[in-house]
Amino acid sequence: MTSIRDRPIVLLSLGHACVDVHQGAVAALVPYFVAERAYTYAAASGVVLAASLLSSLVQPLFGALTDRWALPWLLPLSTLTAGAGIALGGVTDSYALTLAAVAAGGVGVAAFHPEAARAARDAARGSHTAMGWFSLGGNVGFALAPPLVWSVVATGGLGASPLLAVPSVVGAVLCAVAVRSAGAARGPGSRTTVADGREDRRSFLRLTGAVVCRSVVFVALSSFVSLYVRERTGGGSLAGTVALFVLYAGGAVGTVAGGRLADRYGRLKVVRRSYVLTVLAVAGVVLVPGPAVYLFVALASAGLYVPFSLHITLAQDYLPGRVGTASGVTLGLTVSVGGLAAPAVGALADATSLQTALLPLVVLPVAGRLLLCGLREPVPPPVPPAVGAPAARDADLR
Repeated sequence: MTSIRDRPIVLLSLGHACVDVHQGAVAALVPYFVAERAYTYAAASGVVLAASLLSSLVQPLFGALTDRWALPWLLPLSTLTAGAGIALGGVTDSYALTLAAVAAGGVGVAAFHPEAARAARDAARGSHTAMGWFSLGGNVGFALAPPLVWSVVATGGLGASPLLAVPSVVGAVLCAVAVRSAGAARGPGSRTTVADGREDRRSFLRLTGAVVCRSVVFVALSSFVSLYVRERTGGGSLAGTVALFVLYAGGAVGTVAGGRLADRYGRLKVVRRSYVLTVLAVAGVVLVPGPAVYLFVALASAGLYVPFSLHITLAQDYLPGRVGTASGVTLGLTVSVGGLAAPAVGALADATSLQTALLPLVVLPVAGRLLLCGLREPVPPPVPPAVGAPAARDADLR
């Protein structure tokens, strides 16, 4: 049975899944916007940009706010906002209103991540594996987005999009319960851990640059791999949905594996090797013909997701006094910045071909790997045991 101290991580992970299913749904809706509304590649990728642009602007603000105050009420509210954006984006015929709706949903996603990551760090008490489980929740949400969108929109059209908001209601309830469970686990009179330590801003900025490179690859593949695989294999909408599901579902394995590998080999070694794998995998996705593309999509997923939770904990340890800001950047801002590149990829695809537009993605993990050269493993600040918890309790989470 899950103990009272493990329950917040479990609930936050499930809530994370309910939020990120709406973030993943934006890319999953792109083929339906192209088919049902006759959007060009550039116009469809503009929807992805809308979900990312405003989110990228407000993400640091939410991170700074959570560094000053605990805002637990923000978790259920932001979850509902993310769901409402997707629900409204599919039912309006106006391109401008569609952009506005998904942008509002993007703000909900931006508001959730810094506070959720801060709460998860408190609950994880220094365990990379526990933070991996939290990140896993978001990746599961991404993985569930394509089959969810396919089951709803392929049968009912874009007009059935309000059904996609159901997970947000579930997520809001889970987050509210998580907040109460976290308070019970800390005990009366206890305080949220505030980390003290020396900031390494230079390393944080280099790590951020690497995560941006990863983000552009991830968002571009998310936006176009479904259409691309349909072209390469000659399959229908199901073939594209399977490819996108493989890209997202690989994150479920990759994120947990990343935490376990980091506990054994060290975070930076695992992150660096993941970027090398990503170079080879993305090259295979773009260049290898036929059904073998699915294998390389799976390898790309592993390369992109294994370092996911490690980016978060590295950033938090490089900026130990500003955990919310570090979390907001690695979880939200960099993902949003990746969305800024999607219209450029779409415009290039309109002018040339989708394969030509995806080819530059091979270079970006190389740039990310170079930025990671010379970084040192930060020493995380000590985390005192929870009130009434034995010292061995932390080892159980690892």
